[in-house]
Amino acid sequence: MTEQLPRISRRIAAIAESATLKVDAKAKALQAAGRPVISFAAGEPDFATPDHIVDAAVAAARDPKNHRYTPAAGLPELREAIAAKTLKDSGLTVSPSQVVVTNGGKQAVYESFASLLDPGDEVILPTPHWTTYPEVIKLAGGVPVQVFAGADQNYLVSIEQLEAARTDRTKVLLFVSPSNPTGAVYSPEQTRAIGEWALQHGLWVITDEIYQKLVYSSTGSGQATTAVSIVEAVPELADRTILVNGVAKTYAMTGWRVGWMIGPADAIKAAGNLQSHLSSNVSNVSQRAAIAALTGSQDSVEQMRQAFDRRRQAIVAGLNAIDGIHCPTPQGAFYVYPDVSGLLGREWGGVVPGSSLELADLILDQAEVAAVPGEAFGPSGYLRFSYALGDDALAEGVARLQRVFG
Repeated sequence: MTEQLPRISRRIAAIAESATLKVDAKAKALQAAGRPVISFAAGEPDFATPDHIVDAAVAAARDPKNHRYTPAAGLPELREAIAAKTLKDSGLTVSPSQVVVTNGGKQAVYESFASLLDPGDEVILPTPHWTTYPEVIKLAGGVPVQVFAGADQNYLVSIEQLEAARTDRTKVLLFVSPSNPTGAVYSPEQTRAIGEWALQHGLWVITDEIYQKLVYSSTGSGQATTAVSIVEAVPELADRTILVNGVAKTYAMTGWRVGWMIGPADAIKAAGNLQSHLSSNVSNVSQRAAIAALTGSQDSVEQMRQAFDRRRQAIVAGLNAIDGIHCPTPQGAFYVYPDVSGLLGREWGGVVPGSSLELADLILDQAEVAAVPGEAFGPSGYLRFSYALGDDALAEGVARLQRVFG
């Protein structure tokens, strides 16, 4: 009898489901069943997309020119707007030809790794990390090499740690500031040092700047810190850097699916060729909306940032009031990443959680609050809470946690 081949590709079967989406889906299913679950799981703003962006999309949907295929790399007008935004916010002068518009930031992340990696190439992955990074690295044939920095380091890796992880197979450093899941932001000095280290060793850098505009004061004064782009800190690195970004987080446009990647001509040409076969062009209506987002009024961006800042301060104070939780104050994004190891090994409502995975289940069951366990992002002992939800829901969710662990 002929040996049967696997029904599903081993490469695809090895991909883990997104833990953040899984937890959020479970929370929504419980809500649909009538349970008053408050979810801190999803990484998306609770705000509506600003009206002027929606209006641009409605007009675009009525224009027949948007009913046809357009260039796979993106509408020329959007690529021009992205180039202008990159100069303003990342300090990098690029041609529109160095931009590929993608179906959300995830596609940009995947195409970046796929364009650079050969089988066995290693990627240094600062950890805690977003759940998607190791999966797309492996899918592209690479090997993720995790470098962990805990709460005692404010989740910021050091040059010494990076150097200890570097081998002859290291090709890429992933640099993310502000970070998902921790909200950590590297200082200009730290960013420059890491960029110079990568340049010295001839590494490529993929830098995910999706939370670039969501930064806050470290003192609560209202004056935001700055997430300095690694190519602005070390301009010589531009020829070996791919920048990933999008409109999802800054403009409350997660469902519109518009991201992009920017880089040297050879890397962008390779990614464009891949996209021409993978998905072709992004929805023209969404691209027209993204043009309106980047070129129109930015007032709503600042209003949302201020709301996130208010929620950030509230959730940090509320979690740190619980004995057994240590929650560093994040300077960017819209997540907190508390160390909850002080809650493990203790009895809560008849349950003794031994890991943050078990603790997340306990919280969902006893407090009807959904959070993502640290195992999704690295070692156990942590939870991720997104504060991109309404003020009232946030306050009630924290109060429930305080009652369970009070």
